[in-house]
Amino acid sequence: MGPLEGIRVLDLSRVAPHSYCTMILADMGAEVIKVEQPRKQGEPIFGSGVSPLPAQNSKGETAYIALLRNKKSVAIDLKTGQGREIFMQLARKADVIVDGFRPGVVKRLGIDYDSVCPINKRLVYCSITGYGQNGPYSTLPGHDPNYIAVAGALGLIGNSGEAPVLPLNLLADYAGGGLMSTVGILLALISAQKTGKGQYLDISMTDGVISLLVRFISDYFMTGSEPRRGETPFSGVFPGATTYRTKAGGYIALGCFEPKFWENLCKALKREDLIPMQLAQGQARKELRDTLQHIFLTKTRDEWFDLLKTKDVCVAPVYQLSEVFNDAQILHRQMILELNHPTEGIVRQVGIPIKLSGTPGEIKSFGPVLGEHTMEILRGLGYSNRKIADLRDAGTIM
Repeated sequence: MGPLEGIRVLDLSRVAPHSYCTMILADMGAEVIKVEQPRKQGEPIFGSGVSPLPAQNSKGETAYIALLRNKKSVAIDLKTGQGREIFMQLARKADVIVDGFRPGVVKRLGIDYDSVCPINKRLVYCSITGYGQNGPYSTLPGHDPNYIAVAGALGLIGNSGEAPVLPLNLLADYAGGGLMSTVGILLALISAQKTGKGQYLDISMTDGVISLLVRFISDYFMTGSEPRRGETPFSGVFPGATTYRTKAGGYIALGCFEPKFWENLCKALKREDLIPMQLAQGQARKELRDTLQHIFLTKTRDEWFDLLKTKDVCVAPVYQLSEVFNDAQILHRQMILELNHPTEGIVRQVGIPIKLSGTPGEIKSFGPVLGEHTMEILRGLGYSNRKIADLRDAGTIM
């Protein structure tokens, strides 16, 4: 039994950060019900973390979308009175609501925290937005590049003298949004168990990214020296902690920050004369980097990894994504799972990173098609088959 067994989550997610948060909750045993908008057959959507999805009316399609796994789908038109009524009945029995809309949308729909709280005092209501629910930017549209730009992260990523480099959408979407909201929800659930009262969570992806920069911000406040793109310790400025091209075109990644690991590297390369040069500056640093690059071109990526991993050196091969799925460590940690699907056969998905010894997470079901569980959920609320048919005919549900 998962640690969140018995927790019911209403998932109003439309994009990746929210879907990632509810995926984690579902993996850990929560009953996650995606409340989705009915749509016509074949109409593309932008609402489940990969944009756009096809019609999403095929179990084959949803089998591969990990962000949908372990969830149920109910299709309700929240713009109708009957749709709102259904949602409020669901909210009465929910523990968590995750709101994926821009500020003000749920209030216009009449399903915001202030509207729902009176019928469920224990409810944890989490809104995840780019800039938060208040402030001069709160209503601005945006995506990951915008949030990491405002937070100061984008300006630090890339090479000195060159344009900033976008680091995929990992910082704001998945870390600042998805992970921060997951932590917040779990904290609020613990508080609700103690006090009997739920609360509202205002999660800003921009706030989350600023928090992730805590090391750099703390140093800036202490020294007054502003970190510059391509010149921070983690940007590849040190010859012992960067990447090098190898024979046949692959790359190796070093992380020899500490003197002992740098010494081990130099000894493994049979260049003990380089040990005193770890903190070289200016032209000497460039020459050191060139020297190491010349050495690394003498063997392939995998040959270097096989050698250096036996020498207590911080080293790793730079993989293409397809190579990750064959790595012994990744497979041992079950971070790539093979699941049996009734029509697709073996389907691979990303594994569960949080390893709990007593109540581990589990993938119990593949992603649902749109509205797959509408009838089941409505029957659980006491709706008759006839009433459900009437609601479907009216376009309120799907």
